Amino acid sequence: MNLLLVKRIITGLVVGGALGFAYQKVVGCSTGTCPLTATPLRTVLYGGVMGLFWALAK
Repeated sequence: MNLLLVKRIITGLVVGGALGFAYQKVVGCSTGTCPLTATPLRTVLYGGVMGLFWALAK
């Protein structure tokens, strides 16, 4: 793996996770029954995976 690809992967994970966390804080779920936004960890993981997909898309 070259250095540029590693940087893209790390950037995608960090930015996606941060956006997922921000989404959970802004929108969130007040009842705790929402499958995606019930916990910050789940939203950060989902955001990180989506950021990874975005970073690897060419």
